[in-house]
Amino acid sequence: QVQLVESGGGLVQAGGSLTLSCAASGSIFSINAMRWYRQAPGKQRELVAGISSGSRTAYADSVKGRFTISRDNAKNTVYLQMNSLKPEDTAGYYCNADIQRIGFISPANYWGQGTQVTVSS
Repeated sequence: QVQLVESGGGLVQAGGSLTLSCAASGSIFSINAMRWYRQAPGKQRELVAGISSGSRTAYADSVKGRFTISRDNAKNTVYLQMNSLKPEDTAGYYCNADIQRIGFISPANYWGQGTQVTVSS
């Protein structure tokens, strides 16, 4: 089995910063792309940022210049550094990754349980 566990969410004032972490554990052979999504109440889940196994990154226009995604392959962990937070960043943040398990030929897609980020004005 594979698990993704997020941490680091919380309540912060507008203009503040938070860093989210997502650690993958289990029978992991390799991890390909890792991503952060978010979902606000009443809205669809949206892709915030992604990072490839070679650390190439991509961001949603709404967070470019404010958020930074990174990964530590030795720890099977992906991070999301969020600066200059705005009330509209308030959402549940979810980790997503393409992980190949030991003994399996192809990677599968996995989700974490989510962590709440609330930005007050």
